Amino acid sequence: MTGNDTLSQRWDNFQPSKTLWFWSIVGAALVTMILGFTAGGWTTGGSAAAMAEKSARDARAELVASVCIEKFVTQSDATAQFAALKEASSWQRDEFIEKGGWATLMGMEKAVPGAASACADQLAAMDDLPPREVTTAPTSTDS
Repeated sequence: MTGNDTLSQRWDNFQPSKTLWFWSIVGAALVTMILGFTAGGWTTGGSAAAMAEKSARDARAELVASVCIEKFVTQSDATAQFAALKEASSWQRDEFIEKGGWATLMGMEKAVPGAASACADQLAAMDDLPPREVTTAPTSTDS
């Protein structure tokens, strides 16, 4: 190799060693994994399972919170209870909902974790209770 070779001539004459090949492959694999896990959205099996469990818990709490709001609004003294909920401090509202039994579904002994808090937050965000729809049983007409 002479000192007057062009870059393309030096590239053509370059013969990397096995050590250089090995460390180049290791480095490329590490860079690929770092980029994949940080910017590429890759996850491990453990973190994917944890995310799925959290999503299931949150979905369960949201479902029970919806039922909780319906139970709260349709009770006979909903207006008085709504006023009491509004007067309660923000950290006491979920306990108020749990004690009222609105966050507990039939057949369950305990409220679903997070449901009482979600129910209390949604109820507290309301300015007024939604109007109750009273349905009457259809009358039968026998001819």
